[in-house]
Amino acid sequence: MPARYDPPDRVARIVNHVFRWLAEAGVSIAGTRALRVRGRKSGELRTVVINLLTVEGRDYVVSPRGNTQWARNARAAGEVETGPRWRRRRVRVVEVADGDKPNLLERYLDRWFWEVKGHTAGLTPDSTAEQLRAAAPSIPVFELVG
Repeated sequence: MPARYDPPDRVARIVNHVFRWLAEAGVSIAGTRALRVRGRKSGELRTVVINLLTVEGRDYVVSPRGNTQWARNARAAGEVETGPRWRRRRVRVVEVADGDKPNLLERYLDRWFWEVKGHTAGLTPDSTAEQLRAAAPSIPVFELVG
């Protein structure tokens, strides 16, 4: 997998902190959820805010910024916790194969492009199937199982 990573700037970190706090308190804004994953090196639980994509009854999380710390941690741990502080749910994560990502990426961009534009490897809601396939290896996508 290409090691693309688009780090958040200071403003994005502040906004993410506020949205993460709200998600942990159970307040979802446009589909946000708190996601906790154990650090690969520290072993400590790390919390990020994600957009939960549900397609045909299956839940997915997308790392539009690329190979982020949370994506690497989820890949290594094989499981994450989702939901607010008082109702956490532990689930397995299974990384989606690159060939299966284009449809999911298209749906993700249709819903959240306004939020993640500029961080999606050049993709837009109008990207062609060929462009989605080309970018798929640089955007981790995980299915939440269980």
